[in-house]
Amino acid sequence: MSFFELLENTPKIFGFLGICLFLCALIAFIFNFNFKFRITGATIFSLLLSLSSWAFIESYTDNIKIEGAKYVPTVYDNGFDLIITKADDEFPEDAIEPTLKQLSENLKKGSRSGSKVKIKIRKLEKISSDVSKPIIIGEIEKSFKMN
Repeated sequence: MSFFELLENTPKIFGFLGICLFLCALIAFIFNFNFKFRITGATIFSLLLSLSSWAFIESYTDNIKIEGAKYVPTVYDNGFDLIITKADDEFPEDAIEPTLKQLSENLKKGSRSGSKVKIKIRKLEKISSDVSKPIIIGEIEKSFKMN
């Protein structure tokens, strides 16, 4: 069983475990066993694990891949309305637009509180041996409508 198959099955596994523990807890309360409160805690914990693993699976989405896009590391992100990424010196011109689209598509709707986010790709141009100047080679703006 692969990791992702196991991840998909964890809500069911913990749910069935919680139901079995709930039935054991009912029997423990009916017959007044000494471990009734311990098994109640284990029941609640397993049901909580079931719900949290289900919530994780529902919130997880794969990154979108666009053909022709290149990887660019994020060098600045203010968490609100600006993301700046760094392109290397050999970054091809034809990869700018797909890379910007891919970065824009992979921004999650709830990840920004601003309504418009600017995403910029920049290169560094050497002015002298120790000084370089940033040059914006591409920019896109993504709008998040707040309901």
